[in-house]
Amino acid sequence: MFDEKSKELLSGLRVLEMGSLIAGPFAGRLFADFGAEVIKVETPGSGDPIRKWRMMHEDTSLWWYVQSRNKKSVTVDLKSEEGQDIIKDLIKRTDILIENFRPGKLEEWGLGYEDLKKINPKIIMVRISGYGQDGPYSKKPGFGSVGESIGGIRNITGYEDRPPVRVGISLGDSISSLYAVISAMMAVYNRDVAGTGTGQFIDVALYEAVFSLMESMVPEYDYYNFIRERTGSALPGIVPSNTYQCKDGKYIVIGGNGDSIFKRLMTAIGREDIKEDPKYRSNDDRAKYPEFLDGVITEWTLQHTLSEAQQRLDEFDVPNGPIYSIADIFEDAHYQARNMIEDVEVEGLGQLKMPGIMPKFSETPGEIKWAGPKLGEHNEEVYRDILNYSDEHMDYLTEKGII
Repeated sequence: MFDEKSKELLSGLRVLEMGSLIAGPFAGRLFADFGAEVIKVETPGSGDPIRKWRMMHEDTSLWWYVQSRNKKSVTVDLKSEEGQDIIKDLIKRTDILIENFRPGKLEEWGLGYEDLKKINPKIIMVRISGYGQDGPYSKKPGFGSVGESIGGIRNITGYEDRPPVRVGISLGDSISSLYAVISAMMAVYNRDVAGTGTGQFIDVALYEAVFSLMESMVPEYDYYNFIRERTGSALPGIVPSNTYQCKDGKYIVIGGNGDSIFKRLMTAIGREDIKEDPKYRSNDDRAKYPEFLDGVITEWTLQHTLSEAQQRLDEFDVPNGPIYSIADIFEDAHYQARNMIEDVEVEGLGQLKMPGIMPKFSETPGEIKWAGPKLGEHNEEVYRDILNYSDEHMDYLTEKGII
């Protein structure tokens, strides 16, 4: 399956992406970044709705160019029998299928896992949905915002005297995408390295992906009946760790919660008296005085600009950092040194900057070969070269609006 001579990490791995918007497509993007052949299935005429989301250049979203980079776009009318046959033909030649339809929809089209594994017993089918493939909520529409809400993260995001807020990005969708990729590669290992030779379907529920990040909330509620609530920028029970305003109105994040780090922090801000006070020796002790310690640190930061505060804290090896906007990120030397903003050529637009590839591999680093493609741009390549469709069949599918 894999091309061992290739420098691309996932060379030889074919992924069929049957999803839209964020969760499924973001997973597909991660595969594509590292050399997998990702074939994205879109609806003829309209395509993935993300093509029209947020800021546009002419008639295409800038987000689209990032989300679908390195992918091949084909069009298929999934509601038609002929379109379903195309998917079945592709499945015979596919390693991993990613889909994020509402549970039951693919079964209605004869494209459920039980149908597809008869065609290709090795197929690994990753199914991303709001609530999972079973359970009382499974048939409900599940967006990322809802998954974040019932997954627990919205209840602890924001300030206690204000309504819950979202993080600012589609966090729940992205987390489920990461689980989709991780689990798919686990299944590839089981199939191809452990040698079982069989595929399986993987059920990724968006709300469960969010819930998995909830740290110690489950045992704390079980044992102490404690419900974690919104606390703003503070980190309750881990002191001091917060965001502090500086003299120039900018903000600095300081993590001084490790015992040795706390001592260095107190030295840096000239509070040797607190450093030597046994009342603040350990985090257990300091956790009793968060307001006092935050007040001491704020008193110091308000006397210094952000740059001055950073320089002083860096001298004493205290973890700290500014609150970056995207403009700050563009100017940051570390982002540039790590190649985390890359220029990619987009037809009709020119050079477009987009996020670089991570994580960093020493031998197979991945590459952005092209930006998100035009709708159906790879129909000819995929249907003729991979599926060996004849001219007559291609003409028939086109005339009927199947592709």
